[in-house]
Amino acid sequence: MAQPSQFLNDRRTLVFLLLAPVLAFFIVFNTIPTLWLLGLSFYNYSLTSGMPPEFVGFTNFVNIFFNRNGIWGDLSRTFIFVAFAVSLQTLLGVLLGFLFWGSKNMPGRRIALTLLFTPMVLTPVATGTFWRFIYDPTFGALNALMGLFGVTEPINFLGDPTFAYWAVLAVDCWMWTPFMTLMTLAALGSVPKAELEAAEVDRLTWFEQLRLIVWHHGKFILMLGMLLRTIDSFKTLDLIIPMTNGGPGQQTRLVAVELNKQAFQSFNMGWSSAYAVLLLLISIAMTSVFIHVLNLRRRKERS
Repeated sequence: MAQPSQFLNDRRTLVFLLLAPVLAFFIVFNTIPTLWLLGLSFYNYSLTSGMPPEFVGFTNFVNIFFNRNGIWGDLSRTFIFVAFAVSLQTLLGVLLGFLFWGSKNMPGRRIALTLLFTPMVLTPVATGTFWRFIYDPTFGALNALMGLFGVTEPINFLGDPTFAYWAVLAVDCWMWTPFMTLMTLAALGSVPKAELEAAEVDRLTWFEQLRLIVWHHGKFILMLGMLLRTIDSFKTLDLIIPMTNGGPGQQTRLVAVELNKQAFQSFNMGWSSAYAVLLLLISIAMTSVFIHVLNLRRRKERS
């Protein structure tokens, strides 16, 4: 009979024992719900109708694509939101990252970093509620501040179709720019000091140091941060719900907002399941493209 120590000394057995809890968690909370979601997308099922699920095949997917208020408008608003949010957050995050990286002896640096990272640790619902009061046209702090500069007519930032979309985008940038700053600091921290010192000895310009050394060592961490922000921005929901709830009209109705409305307000489970499957496929496609670009650049460098 095998002793327990011999059983644990078997490498394959030990690896399986270590991975078993993670695999069980993944199967129970990820694989099974995903398969259930995929199956439900082929049924016409509403929690409020009292009728049993009816198999309809691909009807839900067809209705999503050809409905006048279907997925196309939501996707266009979402992709624009993602493009602007990730671009602005990356630009501001890189600038702030370089600022703090180059001022290690600045007085109050740790306090400034703590204050900078505060928005990132707040819950999006609390942030959305907080900024809804700031944007309020009657007693909001932003209109009061603008009044000091001669703007006498209050602006309804969240109720005006001209401003609502960009007001939500600004809050998202305020909340998640610190994350890109953190990723920039991590990328800069991966740069060997010896190479920077050698570059100074060789009298390389700051642009050459940035391109040949800093970018070479830190680009994968930075691009990983951009990938994570792209995926997270595509799912933006809990920031919009307390601010505009998708309004005014459909100006801030992103794909996650529409999915939430169909699933948890209209209780149209078949339609919302098909919608969620399409969004899952789009997210997988975006992630695959991003990873392919990263691997392609890595293969070029090795060759």
